[in-house]
Amino acid sequence: MLELNTGNAAPAGDLIKDGSEATFMEDVIQASQDVPVIVDFWAPWCGPCKTLGPALEQAVTEAKGAVKMVKIDVDQNQGIAGQLQIQSIPTVYAFYQGKPVDAFQGALPGSEIKAFIDKLVTLSGGEADGGLADALEAAESMLEEGAAVDAAQTFAAILGEDPTSAAAYGGMIRAYLAAGELDQAQALIDNAPDEIKASPEFETAKAQIDLSKQAEQAGPVAELEAALAKDENDHQARLDLAIALHANGNAEAAIDHLLELFRRDREWNDGAAKTQLFTVFDALKADDPIVLAGRRKLSSMIFA
Repeated sequence: MLELNTGNAAPAGDLIKDGSEATFMEDVIQASQDVPVIVDFWAPWCGPCKTLGPALEQAVTEAKGAVKMVKIDVDQNQGIAGQLQIQSIPTVYAFYQGKPVDAFQGALPGSEIKAFIDKLVTLSGGEADGGLADALEAAESMLEEGAAVDAAQTFAAILGEDPTSAAAYGGMIRAYLAAGELDQAQALIDNAPDEIKASPEFETAKAQIDLSKQAEQAGPVAELEAALAKDENDHQARLDLAIALHANGNAEAAIDHLLELFRRDREWNDGAAKTQLFTVFDALKADDPIVLAGRRKLSSMIFA
């Protein structure tokens, strides 16, 4: 039986800490690039908070470093509470790779708290020990080397052993996409089990498909740059230019234009800049320096 490797125990002071608006970027946004960070919004006068808080701390400690926890007193940090639309307490958010991935309100029994944390460990890619992990690594190597068909076959074999492997399912979608089989990749997206749809691997594969479809409609970079030169507030031209740049392999420039669009008008076209940024981020590796820098800049703008 495969078991999640949650790593070695970390010092309690590193796992659980009191946070504030001043430390939110470091303690939550940046720390969640490595492991999920649970944010407990509470207040000293809140009765249920006095029950939930210790139960969360115990569960986080028992996870031995797979997750971290930051406690935010809403009375002392009303700005963040307002930005995240905290309407009642206790409210708990889970952040991973700089963005909220799950949440709940009110006190929960211990069994549901454990299930909440177990889900976060799985979502963050808690690695399985044994032969399937080696097979996943081999399949990813095949895909990087351009052997998309071989990679797809290997991912399919892994799914034969473990039908719930989000890593293998997402890998097979990406393999079909690399082979130019967009319809088959889309079919896997459409028919994915619910538990796989919640995984980062699925989000990555789906984002890559979305970007591939956008690339088919992207206009010439030179024409879009010319349009933007005539009017730097032509938001549609800037968005189209970002899509075209990404389609031509220049993700960094695409992210820069999307960040500039967000800075100029974050609400334009129902928040199109932010939506497109998350699509680009999701399509790249979480530890890509371009992604890490882009997420930090976006978070700075959001929480400024």
